[in-house]
Amino acid sequence: MGQGIVVCSLGDASITEGEVSEAFQMVALKQLPIIYLIQDNDWDISANAKETRAQNAYEYAQGFHGLEAISIDGTDFEESYSTLEKVIETVRTEQRPFLVHAKCPLLNHHTSGVRMEFYRDDLEESQQRDPYPKFVKLMKANGFSETDLDDIEHDIRENVKSDYEATLTSDDPKPEDLFTHDFAPTPITEEVGERSPKGAEKVVMVDCALFAIEELMQDHPECLLYGQDVGGRLGGVFREATTLAQKFGDHRVFNTSIQEAFIVGSTVGMSAVGLKPIVEVQFADYIWPGLNQLFTEVSRSCYLSEGKWPVSMILRVPIGAYGSGGPYHSSSVESVVTNIRGLKIAYPSNGADLKGLMKATYHDPNPVVIFEHKGLYWSKVPGTKGATSVEPAKDYILPFGKAWVLQEIWLKDNEETLSIITYGMGVHWAVNASAELGLQDQIEIVDLRTLHPLDEETIFKSVKKCKKCLVVTEEPSDNTFARALSGKIQEECFQYLDAPVMTIGSENMPAIPLNSTLEETMIPSTEKVKAKINALLKY
Repeated sequence: MGQGIVVCSLGDASITEGEVSEAFQMVALKQLPIIYLIQDNDWDISANAKETRAQNAYEYAQGFHGLEAISIDGTDFEESYSTLEKVIETVRTEQRPFLVHAKCPLLNHHTSGVRMEFYRDDLEESQQRDPYPKFVKLMKANGFSETDLDDIEHDIRENVKSDYEATLTSDDPKPEDLFTHDFAPTPITEEVGERSPKGAEKVVMVDCALFAIEELMQDHPECLLYGQDVGGRLGGVFREATTLAQKFGDHRVFNTSIQEAFIVGSTVGMSAVGLKPIVEVQFADYIWPGLNQLFTEVSRSCYLSEGKWPVSMILRVPIGAYGSGGPYHSSSVESVVTNIRGLKIAYPSNGADLKGLMKATYHDPNPVVIFEHKGLYWSKVPGTKGATSVEPAKDYILPFGKAWVLQEIWLKDNEETLSIITYGMGVHWAVNASAELGLQDQIEIVDLRTLHPLDEETIFKSVKKCKKCLVVTEEPSDNTFARALSGKIQEECFQYLDAPVMTIGSENMPAIPLNSTLEETMIPSTEKVKAKINALLKY
């Protein structure tokens, strides 16, 4: 029995997309058993090949060493069949990639809305290259009679007619069907295992993630880790994957090229064949080239396949500002990502939560993004020692959608009280601010831990008890996840509030400056949160 292969069907115009280049690069580099079958009819919609590309797919493929390319007449059945038969056998036995470029005519409209007569000047020539009459002629030359051909055509037409009529008479979906299959059911619904085992050492946040992945890879041979610089030479720019390649081999922990679209998009195929990819983009600022794959493929697959093809993957994203990282290493991007429906999103504030959530993501059949604040990785930022944790036991799992009231207060009718709703670095600003003000008994702090699903029950319960609410984020505060959350709290808790729900975040500037003074001026801090707390309590 031959080994499996993958066939990817593309139109020739699609090869001008950068993501196709990324795919070609990786299959050539890794010598993957894939056939790219390119149908080239010289047209996009109204733009032809001469206007839009410098070379066809066959010519383009010559630049990718290790990707063998063949060009054929796609209207010639015998050439097409014999070529593909040889290519398939070669790919099966030699386990390497091929590109087959097939020239063929465009015989009909691209879309009913734009008729080909509006812009085509090659209609007569295309009709002369119609493969169907050529195939009929070939069949007659090989012993098929007119009657045989008529019978075949009749059977095909009847099948199409029957299927069409069945489709017309089938039931429409019910309105409630809209709300199904956004996520596949997860078995992880409760917190289990030892969070603070006796005798365990206190470790920094980055080590909790490292140990979680090591434990997963020990128990699950289908678990992979890949991204930029995570391989054996470095183990990640934050040392978040150090020693893993040495322990599990380069086939399970490996570097990729600088191509975030491939890193994110490849998880769809990995998941489809039963692997569980854990992938990284090196900084949140670098996630943008991968958003197309994250939005178009990863997040929608479960919904559009009615639950048949959820993409089970974990995307790790180091995020946030500290230490003069500058405009390309410091951004917060959660508002963009939370607007991609079909993703689960974590943003832990400490190592124990990160390890527990990492374990939950592995057993969750859905795509998960974990934002890991790089300023909390080693607790080097003053006031972030709370991010270190006793390392949870191997069996510890923390479900999504369970916020943590880490500083809880009693209901007080004779004092001003405040609920702070926050996540990530904001948790530490809130804890430090309340301590420095000596108001721990008047300020309740809720750590969201996950941004989707969101624990609205815990949020609303805290706000209704405290009567005042401050949402703390590191993102610029306008038009953000935090601002939307403030609006939801205002809507749900309005009759309980003694003041407007307030939000504090970074200044609303286009980028985080490299200069440390300007960085400090831009992002929130304990002092800024203290000032906001005082203003809200006095409101």
